[in-house]
Amino acid sequence: MFAPPTKPLAERMRPHILAEFTGQQHLLQPGAVLRNAIETGHIPSMIFWGPPGCGKTTLARLIAESSHYQFFSLSAISSGIKEVRAVIDTAEKTGKSILFIDEIHRFNKSQQDALLGAVENGTITLIGATTENPSFEVINALLSRCQVYILKPLDENELLSILDHSLKNDEILSKKHITIKEINALIHFSGGDARKLLNALELIVNQSATDNIIITDKEVMDVLQKKAAAYDKGGEQHYDIISAFIKSMRGSDPNGAVYWLARMLEGGEDPKFIARRMLILASEDIGNANPNALLLATACFQAVTMIGMPESRIILSQTVVYLASSPKSNASYEAIGNAAELVKKTGDLPVPLHLRNAPTRLMKNLDYGKGYKYSHAFEGNFAEQEYLPEKISGYVLYEPGDNVREIEMRRFLKSVWKEKYGY
Repeated sequence: MFAPPTKPLAERMRPHILAEFTGQQHLLQPGAVLRNAIETGHIPSMIFWGPPGCGKTTLARLIAESSHYQFFSLSAISSGIKEVRAVIDTAEKTGKSILFIDEIHRFNKSQQDALLGAVENGTITLIGATTENPSFEVINALLSRCQVYILKPLDENELLSILDHSLKNDEILSKKHITIKEINALIHFSGGDARKLLNALELIVNQSATDNIIITDKEVMDVLQKKAAAYDKGGEQHYDIISAFIKSMRGSDPNGAVYWLARMLEGGEDPKFIARRMLILASEDIGNANPNALLLATACFQAVTMIGMPESRIILSQTVVYLASSPKSNASYEAIGNAAELVKKTGDLPVPLHLRNAPTRLMKNLDYGKGYKYSHAFEGNFAEQEYLPEKISGYVLYEPGDNVREIEMRRFLKSVWKEKYGY
């Protein structure tokens, strides 16, 4: 017979009672709001918003255990309306129940809507976990029925406490002679994530050919650099890959852009995060060279929000290829940057009188609006007049790009402004 597989260290060390839980003292210290709710047994529906490995799942389980609620757990990645309704049906029969939904930000609107009635009438107490801002990712109707608690990354002392507890109490580790000579690399790698810390420790221990193990910063870096995951949503590579993705589209390389898109999707990146970045690029890097890019990027974000994975990858790929293959211009991006710098240098310059609104007689007597030329009353719907404050009259902030559409914009501006915008 085969021996059953050993659970990972992080799972073996998961606390079983609230007193063993490490971190989040702003919520759990005596007198804190969540501690009071647990002690009184009045558990509201809630959303835990915090980074990976800070204890969201563990805390939800401990709340159910402490309050004697039946505990149901779903992952928004693999569950849908059918699974939600099955839990609700069971909860109606069994009574006090907590439904924990991990990564609730991945539920679309219709899936979140399916929770509303049961949360409203108390059939279930919802605990959702998310690494994303719930203001953007959870529908207002559900958010208004939940308390939002912000969970913080674990600090160094909390991580050291978890490490020490694991070395002393884990059945496997406690049989080995493990000396942690240097701790900085382990703490740095974990990034406030207890799961990453324990996974790293277990990986290093398993790499050792002896039970006498001395852990140094160098050994940690050597092992982790070889075995680290290919994509870490919360780590440095997350930012490196999104940077490569954006720069590939900016550089008009659809092959590179689609490759980095696949890397992110295979690594579990939130499709809406990717779509939001493309919205920015469509305006910052393409702009008026192809105004349809922003329209397609907006439609992409809306479609991804409605559909979800895995089908969203097709929509994302279409949009990535379109953006990468579009002509580029950062002229509008440069224009607002130039204008912001000018505002910082010149301060609150007065609005020219002829551009001011004059809704009262006093304002008219003060010449507000006097001399303003209504463009549509003139030939070609254009009347030359000054639109900048007198002190900065003549400043040119927008320089059209060298592409078909902006060359036409340049020609139009030169034709109507004559001398002012010579470009």
